[in-house]
Amino acid sequence: MRTDITKINEHTGHGHLTEGLMIFAGGTSKLFKTGEWRTSTPVFYEDKCKQCLLCAPVCPDSSIPVKDGLRSGFDYDHCKGCGICAKACPFGAIEMKEGVE
Repeated sequence: MRTDITKINEHTGHGHLTEGLMIFAGGTSKLFKTGEWRTSTPVFYEDKCKQCLLCAPVCPDSSIPVKDGLRSGFDYDHCKGCGICAKACPFGAIEMKEGVE
């Protein structure tokens, strides 16, 4: 059964979910806010950031927005708190904190 993914939400009964929660429409991952899975949260210190952008390509969730060649905060709706960005930052501009922001 090919379910319209835009109609699946927290009130959807189990009988109306796709098998294995399979996704049949492109570009729909932004609809699923997965940041609530986080147990640690990255904190961005803009004053320490040198805009080297080493953090952005290593983020597996594309949760580090870059606009006009500059990064800003985090997309906490999708960040799962893996900490890869903090390890990639040579300037200490990202620190992992316990808990969900």
